[in-house]
Amino acid sequence: MIGISTKTVYAVAALHELGSIEAGKVLKIKEIAANASIPQNFLEQILLELRKEGILSSIKGAHGGYKLAKALKDVTLKEVMETLESDAFSDVCRTDNPTLKLFWSDITEKVGEVFDIPLSELKNYQLKANQALNYSI
Repeated sequence: MIGISTKTVYAVAALHELGSIEAGKVLKIKEIAANASIPQNFLEQILLELRKEGILSSIKGAHGGYKLAKALKDVTLKEVMETLESDAFSDVCRTDNPTLKLFWSDITEKVGEVFDIPLSELKNYQLKANQALNYSI
């Protein structure tokens, strides 16, 4: 069932970086990796999976890089997890007991609802972090 891997954490960090650039601009993998403190080799794999799923797009060439293919308001944490985690919301019930099947089905559905948060919410967390930083200085 639900487990948030490092892969998903890094994906959210990369999407946050890409969500903070101007529309029409791109970031190179090297820039994303440095800004988000992600190992570049691992990030390449993550970005490819997100691109295949239509969350990102890429531009080849010397001035190429990655950009969001969808606005962050249209990308949920659940979607990212389903893309990167093969069994994130899979059926955990390994029995034919109808009571247990219903129980685990409800749990999986409720957990899925918790993760159905748009990544545009990152902007609100950025504002909170900035306020906390300004307050402590």
